[in-house]
Amino acid sequence: MNRGIIRYVLGSVIKIEAILLMVPLFTALIYHESEGKHYLAVALVCLITGSLLTFKKPHDSVFYLKEGCISTAASWIVLSLFGAIPFVLTGEIPHYLDALFETVSGFTTTGASIVEDVESFSHCSLLWRSFTHWIGGMGVLVFLLAIIPMSGGGSINLMRAESPGPSVGKLAPKMKTTASILYTIYICMTMIEFALLVFAKMPVFDAICTAFATAGTGGYGIKNSSIGDYSVPIQWIVTIFMILFGVNFNAYYYLQEKDYKKAFAMEEVRTYFIVIFAAIAAITFNILKECTGFFDALTKSAFQVGSIITTTGFSTTDFDTWPAFSKTILVLLMFVGACAGSTGGGIKISRFIIFFKAFFKEADSYIHPKSVKKITIDNKPLAHDVLRSTNVFLNVYILVFVCSILIVSLDNRDMQTNFTAVVATFNNIGPGLADVGPTQNFNGFSYLSKVILMIDMLAGRLELFPIIILFHPELWKEFLWRRDARRKKIQKMIDEKKTGL
Repeated sequence: MNRGIIRYVLGSVIKIEAILLMVPLFTALIYHESEGKHYLAVALVCLITGSLLTFKKPHDSVFYLKEGCISTAASWIVLSLFGAIPFVLTGEIPHYLDALFETVSGFTTTGASIVEDVESFSHCSLLWRSFTHWIGGMGVLVFLLAIIPMSGGGSINLMRAESPGPSVGKLAPKMKTTASILYTIYICMTMIEFALLVFAKMPVFDAICTAFATAGTGGYGIKNSSIGDYSVPIQWIVTIFMILFGVNFNAYYYLQEKDYKKAFAMEEVRTYFIVIFAAIAAITFNILKECTGFFDALTKSAFQVGSIITTTGFSTTDFDTWPAFSKTILVLLMFVGACAGSTGGGIKISRFIIFFKAFFKEADSYIHPKSVKKITIDNKPLAHDVLRSTNVFLNVYILVFVCSILIVSLDNRDMQTNFTAVVATFNNIGPGLADVGPTQNFNGFSYLSKVILMIDMLAGRLELFPIIILFHPELWKEFLWRRDARRKKIQKMIDEKKTGL
């Protein structure tokens, strides 16, 4: 294991977080809030810690998928550990574990909150909550790749470990260029949404926070009513951009390069929009009697479908009061999620396409045993390792999901609450149903359940394996073996010096 490169990546990430903490600090200066000094203190700690870790560059900058997974999982954990400290220092979230839950939920773009009155927060803390969504949406390691080149195939392994979806490819020959393209698209779309929200007469501060939370498909609102108190035009702008940020960013790259054939030929994107339109239509007619008219039903339906399938988690109404049919559709969309290569969570549309194609292929083999049929995506044969990894992912997903529900059920809450709490965190949604519905929060869970739900958030955002590998016995065996070997080497040197004297 190349521990030197892992240390260097972690140090670089911590230094980046020190810079990112300047955003809430400047916000505190603008609004004359004393809470800003706490963000400055944490930023200095991050800067010192990161500098110590990166002071010595690793001799070997090459690292493979194992190092990529470890670096990714450890980076997200470290980001959250440092990012939670300001909430405790300001006193807005007194208990560190609660602050950590809020921060993990932010960075993983989950949006599940333990805060009961978010409007009591300072402007700098509100912006930091929303900004964590924006940071986690594209991924801080993708940003790292855009500014720090890595050799020996390490870049693709780092991006593969962090990026959502069954496979990761290059948009350009160099991963640094690919990362730069992705972040350029991400920033431009965020700025366009911000401009439209301001044009629709949303306050500037609110527009910044909302744009950050929408772009990262996170869902932290700065009002207790989430987006419900804003005008209908604003709700439609947020709806459209939630859906757009759930699209595979490769499609935007193809559009930018004027390769319209590739952009519109993406099977996953077409399926994504079909699912959205079908869900909106079904829910609209189902809740029509509970709304003031067709347009009102369409607005609420479109917003919640867009919010749930993209795993954003914003709300404009208490959908927990909707008919069972509509709530069932929303719960199913929680599992489906957005496209691979987007900022959304969930299992991903592409995996469901692969799953159903594999199912029909297997069914056909019973009817035509000698037939040879290949699974294709976008008219290209699907690689066997992608099919294998998809099957393994779904199996592990079910296992982790079941184990999480069993542990959370120790709190003795109702089944609907436990089930949707795990669904909402594991798929990075935010709100669930019943006691974790859109008008409720996660504060009532025990600290054991909160830890499990935090692990679910991280596992869901990082596609399971980067987090799971941290618990692999072989990894710790290798780490302990190297530590013991180093200790024996040092002891041997000391003994040799004593003998020489």
